[in-house]
Amino acid sequence: MSTFTVKDGTQIYYKDWGTGQPIVFHHGWPLSSDDWDAQMMFFLQKGYRVIAHDRRGHGRSSQSSEGNNMETYAADIAQLVEALDLKDAIHVGHSTGGGEVIRYAAKYAKGRISKAVIISAVPPIMVQSESNPEGVPLSVFDEIRKGTAFTRSQYFYDFPIPFYGWNREGQTVQEGIKQNWWRQGMMGSVLSHYEGIKAFSETDFTEDLKSLDIPVLVLHGEDDQIVPFHQAPKSAKLLKNGKLISYPGFSHGMPTINAETINNDILAFIK
Repeated sequence: MSTFTVKDGTQIYYKDWGTGQPIVFHHGWPLSSDDWDAQMMFFLQKGYRVIAHDRRGHGRSSQSSEGNNMETYAADIAQLVEALDLKDAIHVGHSTGGGEVIRYAAKYAKGRISKAVIISAVPPIMVQSESNPEGVPLSVFDEIRKGTAFTRSQYFYDFPIPFYGWNREGQTVQEGIKQNWWRQGMMGSVLSHYEGIKAFSETDFTEDLKSLDIPVLVLHGEDDQIVPFHQAPKSAKLLKNGKLISYPGFSHGMPTINAETINNDILAFIK
């Protein structure tokens, strides 16, 4: 099992397969690198070196009581990238991981990144405020905090239903995917998951997005019930070199249940 110890002693678990141009995958809340199986296998077979880590407090990484914030998440990945000496890397992030990619690219990449892809991602900022009236009310995140902190096992068992859009007419729950989501979530630290809600909902990525010169592909499902679709055009507009692809009817979990479509669109962008 490959692990890397960052400066504060936290161990970060990661997978590193293949050779060629590196693609680094950043998972969403409250999951792990296992959520990228369909992408890791696809891009490995296309000749890329594929790397995915478990964020601190998630999956097999240390259950750190400190650093459960976006700045530390980005700093952790920067240390891993430097330790592996990755250059000309493509960074792909889903949901919270999309925010992590943007913060990393803006503040820590130091020329090591060539392109980025953010999928169903949290930037520019999720929470509602006077300056972001279209945002999600804080009360919604308070409910997520309550469910995570005190009834996590059941809450995480139910959460995949809207996550994958299985509450829509004509959709059928895919039990294996649902249980795998629960498995990934329950591997992590309840404290890290609880504190991570603030990280993904209240971090403002506006200036990070504006600062980027690299090409960034923004992918978002129009029926995303977790991160509202209107986030995506806002991010694309703030980027100097952004491209938006939207998917009618696709859910928040589209990298898993619509993997073929998502993988091919990423491949076309990075080739």
